Amino acid sequence: MITRPKDRITTAQAAVAVTNTILGTGILTLPRASVKVVETPDVWISVILGGLIAMMAGVIIVKLGQQFPRKTFYQYSQEIVGKWVGGLLSLLIVCYFIMTCGFQTRSMTEVTSFLLLEGTPKWAIIMTFLWVGLYLVIDGINPIARLFDIIYPITIGIFLLVAFMSFGIFEIDNLRPVLGLGVMPVLKGIKTTALAYTGPEVMLLLVAFMEQPNKAVKAVLVGIFIPMIFYVITVVMVIGALSIDGVVTRTWPTLTLMRSFEIPGLLFERFESLLIVIWIMQMFATYAISLYIASLGLAQLFKKNIHPFMFGLLPVIYIIAMTPKNINDLFKLGDIVGDIALFLFGVMPPLLLIIARLKEGKHEAKP
Repeated sequence: MITRPKDRITTAQAAVAVTNTILGTGILTLPRASVKVVETPDVWISVILGGLIAMMAGVIIVKLGQQFPRKTFYQYSQEIVGKWVGGLLSLLIVCYFIMTCGFQTRSMTEVTSFLLLEGTPKWAIIMTFLWVGLYLVIDGINPIARLFDIIYPITIGIFLLVAFMSFGIFEIDNLRPVLGLGVMPVLKGIKTTALAYTGPEVMLLLVAFMEQPNKAVKAVLVGIFIPMIFYVITVVMVIGALSIDGVVTRTWPTLTLMRSFEIPGLLFERFESLLIVIWIMQMFATYAISLYIASLGLAQLFKKNIHPFMFGLLPVIYIIAMTPKNINDLFKLGDIVGDIALFLFGVMPPLLLIIARLKEGKHEAKP
């Protein structure tokens, strides 16, 4: 057993965890990154196709975990491919989540210093996030799941409110013609949009914590479908308001959209502050669960207590977060993390699932 009796999460909490992990910085950066590649208003089609690919990857990850009840990837990978290869793959997963922590922390810092705490030293913001995140994860998966439950309805409510209030500056002509340059630009954008859905990989661990692991497929599909709707709405509204040319020239086009309109007389006349608050929470949530998963991996690999690893990872995450010299370097780091995710969670789980099924078949074939 890997967990204490209280370390269990419901199917709904697993779905919420996938959704929150996916959203992270994607909602702020996806319009610019995808439009830069596609160069047509048909980005929303690429976003849907990327979401469908993420769903397939998520189902494979879940099916792999369901082969080994109550075990995390760090434990069952060694059963599939042996101690050394399984240990190496587990270390790669740990490194990925550590890099994710660094990327999310620096992204939070950039957004916070850009809009809320201009002039504040980056190290001060980063260290605050690191220590608050440590305080959250120190007691296991349940506090993280409860935080996700709190953030989730707030995020949906505020996002939909802000998105649909921007209809006043929305121009449908900016989205026309549909497939004006054919399907090739759409296909070109699939990789970029698919990488915006990194997050289902948390199910490599969460299946082991679920009260009803047989419902994990439902959890991952719902967990991906909701961000897909968010992404489509965001891309359509941003391109409709700013146009293709306007999107590629902005660092944070979603925030630019929110700054482009105001409704006099309401309690809040400028809405980007609301959006930025919920997305700082989303990035913090992604950092927190990534820290926990990386620490759990090291603890299970070396069969030690998890808490020293939680503390020990903070300096490493701090160094990664401080490494990018500017916003362009940060986006490059995000691309590197995405490319690593493509191999680790797009290629590796199907191969391991095939090997596990073949081994299972051999055992059953024995008299």
